[in-house]
Amino acid sequence: MTSATAPARRTADGASRLRAWAARFESPVTTYYLLLFLTVALVVFGLIMVLSASAITSLEESRSAYTIFTTQAVYAGIGVLALAVTSRLPVAAWRRLAVPVLVAGIALQLLVFTPLGGSFQGNRNWLFLGPVSVQPSEAIKVGLALAGGAILAKKRRHLRSLGHVLVPYLVPLVAVAVGSVALGHDLGTVLILGAVVAGVLFAAGIPVRWFVIAGVPFLGVVLAFVVTSSNRLGRFDVWLGRDTDPYGAARQSIHGRYALADGGWLGLGLGQSREKWGRLSEAHNDFIFAIIGEELGLPGTLAILLLFAAFAFACYRLVSRSDDYFVRVVTAGVMTWVVVQALINIGAVIGLLPVIGVPLPLVSSGGSSLITTMGALGILLAFARAEPGCREALSARPSSLRRSLAVVAGAVRSRKGGS
Repeated sequence: MTSATAPARRTADGASRLRAWAARFESPVTTYYLLLFLTVALVVFGLIMVLSASAITSLEESRSAYTIFTTQAVYAGIGVLALAVTSRLPVAAWRRLAVPVLVAGIALQLLVFTPLGGSFQGNRNWLFLGPVSVQPSEAIKVGLALAGGAILAKKRRHLRSLGHVLVPYLVPLVAVAVGSVALGHDLGTVLILGAVVAGVLFAAGIPVRWFVIAGVPFLGVVLAFVVTSSNRLGRFDVWLGRDTDPYGAARQSIHGRYALADGGWLGLGLGQSREKWGRLSEAHNDFIFAIIGEELGLPGTLAILLLFAAFAFACYRLVSRSDDYFVRVVTAGVMTWVVVQALINIGAVIGLLPVIGVPLPLVSSGGSSLITTMGALGILLAFARAEPGCREALSARPSSLRRSLAVVAGAVRSRKGGS
């Protein structure tokens, strides 16, 4: 081989390896495994950070540093079961269950206003069923995405008509669902529900001018929420810099930014947070991103951002590769829900947005949010399995358990033959 041909051959080999990698990325199972990996990564990351961020609070409340973490681990186990069940149902089943899921969520939300319901931090959004507390609005998020996909898919040829868009999806279903949450004064969830509906309508191909028309009254409702609540007005004063009292309403925001500043470039180390020692409230819940920044520094915060960005890409890939209108619309709704909620949470922690009080999906402590979100991602896995060739490819690949059993059986047979 001459010296002139060696670089050319290395270049050709590199190009062939790149083409082989690109071809592997185009495999029908790529979306499925990408969604599964991202779900596992975010849940495991969340469990680690909940353990770290909640240790002091848990120790004060129960004399054990592991109580909150253990509860969250149980929720994660239930979430795994929810994901396993929802990922195995076919697309046709989800199309049939779409409206019933939303109606069930609305029914549970209305029970909040009965003696079974209760308030937390001024929001009446919880059901207390014995020792179990449930937030029904989480189920409404899933229902709005599913029902939107099912109803708008049937009206696909008539969506240029405002009446077909309004009835029955926006009126009465969306109106009753969002209104029932709004009655509980949960502004953060109302914003997320509005984002889910917007994502569903955008993916359905609704004309953009209608978003402007619908956005004006929605913003009016949000403004009414703010001006009629002294608590929310106080949060806006903190956000605008008019209230900087470190012992008042600004305490949480200030200490959240202190945590990020203390973390610097590389962080103080896992478990080494100072702010979680009674200074930063909701350290394991709404402000867990601040603890991530304090303990893991810029790499930790960037890792979270990249995981959610990869999730958005995986959802986009699922939408672009599916020919099923229902699948595309529902996937867009779930993607909007998870990504917008993550952006609102992170924006509040870094001071880009006022503190609204929504958890970081799959990461923050909380059972209703974790279980429901994992169930919704199981639905996306079911959609990914329906991608042409995916189910066949998954069936053709022997599981690691079957491979291990085959190796063990082969070893046993060879030992018997040798003896």
